[in-house]
Amino acid sequence: MPKPKKSFVCTACGYESVRWYGKCPGCDAWNTMEETIETPSDSPAAKPQKQRGGTGAQVQKIYEIEASAQTHETTGIGEFDRVLGGGIVDGSLMLVGGEPGVGKSTLLLQTCAQVARRGKRVLYITGEESARQIRLRADRLGASKEEIAVLAENAMDAIEEKLNAVQPDFVVIDSIQTMYRPDMASAPGSVSQVRESAAMMMRYAKTNGCAVILVGHVTKDGAIAGPRVLEHMVDVVLYFEGDYQHEYRLLRAVKNRFGSVNELGIFSMTGEGMVPVENASETLISHRALGASGSVVFCCMEGSRPMLVDLQALATQSFYAVPRRTVNGADQGRVALLLAVLEKRAGLRLYNQDVYINVAGGLSLSEPAIDLPLCVAVASSLSDVPLPADLAVMGEIGLTGEVRAIPQMERRLSECVRLGFKQIMCPADSARKLKTPEGITLMPVRTLAQAISLLGLRRS
Repeated sequence: MPKPKKSFVCTACGYESVRWYGKCPGCDAWNTMEETIETPSDSPAAKPQKQRGGTGAQVQKIYEIEASAQTHETTGIGEFDRVLGGGIVDGSLMLVGGEPGVGKSTLLLQTCAQVARRGKRVLYITGEESARQIRLRADRLGASKEEIAVLAENAMDAIEEKLNAVQPDFVVIDSIQTMYRPDMASAPGSVSQVRESAAMMMRYAKTNGCAVILVGHVTKDGAIAGPRVLEHMVDVVLYFEGDYQHEYRLLRAVKNRFGSVNELGIFSMTGEGMVPVENASETLISHRALGASGSVVFCCMEGSRPMLVDLQALATQSFYAVPRRTVNGADQGRVALLLAVLEKRAGLRLYNQDVYINVAGGLSLSEPAIDLPLCVAVASSLSDVPLPADLAVMGEIGLTGEVRAIPQMERRLSECVRLGFKQIMCPADSARKLKTPEGITLMPVRTLAQAISLLGLRRS
């Protein structure tokens, strides 16, 4: 009997080696080499080819290629369409990743129901659940009456036969890590199996004009499991984020060949499935505590969408040798920098204060315009002086304490006015060309110290 062949494969780049390395020689990633064992076939017959034949396309001049506008077909779910850039493109291959239980399968089954209502042929392929489990979920979501074909299979050869027979317009594979090619000796979920299974679906999507969504598991670091080449093969990579303690789920695009990667979709997890949150600003600040120090409203930009969020800060006397700095929803290094600027340029004593920062709603913000509202929230908590309930703050801060201009100020101002905010503190350079609506007080500031003084917060 042939002896099994042992090798080590990098889960990040697919590099293969006969020995284990702590650091992958191919991509320099640490602790990504995993052992794989391939059992040779007992038959002396020639091994089947791993790669199928090509598409048979001919060489063409670029001006001879038929050009047509790329059209997006709506999924019927507004927040999903926003992240995709307007909807699903025929022949596209998409990858959706997220932690277990975050709601990937629920959202995609809802999408299948909406697409089926538009007369499209839909096929839902599951390798993790039985067809009965899919039916039970569909009953809960109210999608059991739709024309959705379900296939409980994880062998890619059998799936390819069913695809050719059904000829669907839209396919969901849940999940790509459970699929395998029977002519390969490696186990399902291995680097080679995931790569080959995804390659087969990519060829099918491109040659037949069928839109395909692959569901991917994520590692403990939050990245999609499997070889990194998987993300390079697909047209769209989406991450579904959410905390079990929060009702909101966030859908972000980290790669999109048909639209922007800066858009954000917000969903509310309910017993009837994922409910799109259309008016995100009103929802995120609806539970804001009025009259409490350390709370300020900030208008952030997620792609083309302005959103008002509640930033909270708590500064309290420290009893530790080194004061604590705990940050949730913002960059911790950036917060440490801003606290140093507050102490040096605004004269606030924070060396003996524990500082806690929180972005309400479970959002994670990284744009520079969050600097000024963070500093104002910390100063408000330190002085225990509540900020006006109708005040919104935004602006970037430099190391010398200057307040720098921020982009898309007109859209931010319009969102603040729409939700009833009357006082807007912003950089003086950004306010120069703004047309202030009637009844709105614009508070342009040039330095952090000026902003602290203008709001009547303590300087010591």
